[in-house]
Amino acid sequence: MRILPALTALCCLAALAHEIGTTRVSVVFPSERSWEAEIVTDAQSLVEKMSPTQVPLERLDAIFRKRINAEFDGVRVEPRAAYRVSDGVAFIRLSGAVPAGARKFTWSYGWTFATYAFSLRPWPGASPSTEWLEGRQTSAPFDLAAVPRGGRLATAARYLRLGFTHIIPHGLDHVLFVLGLCLLTRHWRAVFWQVSAFTAAHTITLGLSIHGLVSVKPEIVEPLIALSIAYVAVENIFLAELRSWRVALVFLFGLLHGLGFAGVLRELGLPQGEFVTALLSFNAGVEAGQLAVIAAAFLLAGWWANRSWYRSWVATPASAGIACIAIYWTFERLAF
Repeated sequence: MRILPALTALCCLAALAHEIGTTRVSVVFPSERSWEAEIVTDAQSLVEKMSPTQVPLERLDAIFRKRINAEFDGVRVEPRAAYRVSDGVAFIRLSGAVPAGARKFTWSYGWTFATYAFSLRPWPGASPSTEWLEGRQTSAPFDLAAVPRGGRLATAARYLRLGFTHIIPHGLDHVLFVLGLCLLTRHWRAVFWQVSAFTAAHTITLGLSIHGLVSVKPEIVEPLIALSIAYVAVENIFLAELRSWRVALVFLFGLLHGLGFAGVLRELGLPQGEFVTALLSFNAGVEAGQLAVIAAAFLLAGWWANRSWYRSWVATPASAGIACIAIYWTFERLAF
């Protein structure tokens, strides 16, 4: 008979417990003059809360804004909003200017009744601070003095560093791709033309994607990037000399990698007032990282590139290792 009271108590605890929902919100300050937020939530559930009929999120913009409160020193602001739905998940990106002289930022989101994760970064690439909020609960005030200041030059330096660190040490897939380009040829000019084609290509898709002119799902882009690495590595094993069409192929692969860079840059956020500066600086940082990889490759293996044993003892084993890793990544990313 004691089982019944115990079950009753457990049911009461379950009713009182906070439900952890699927919504998450992240806020970042790309510069001292701008802020951005991304809300990720279940699209169908969100629409059902706002409208009795299924309509596109863009048509519910006015209703959606009623329960969004981004405040600076207690004054509510109206941000720009962009809506995207992918595989049943809604991605709402908000952006706006930081009022001159503002000292504190607070946030509340009233379209979820469950607990959601709210993370905030004072600048792109910084470690986020995360708190769990209930629906409509206001976040702890964020001190805007923590946002770096310094204008365009500071923005350029920050995004240059972010671009470089995206390659070294965080971009192992891009590092292996660049190494694959270096292994087949013994001449620096051939490497130069391949890297130039790769750079031109990923610059094109990076710019187009950030401006919203090209959009491809990460679950498509990421496996294809891994396949491009595998292809270059396998080609190194079966070809003894670089073929002329390799440069064109590298250009096509560069278009894919540019979409990957764009995904990272969107997550970091771009300052609206210094958009071009941040974009060019990030791209320059990526190039610096790639050049560092090439320089290291030539310092470590370039000395022996003209030796008879270089291909059998260096190029082929290294390419086989890269191919195995890339094939594993392909299946891993497809499964994801």
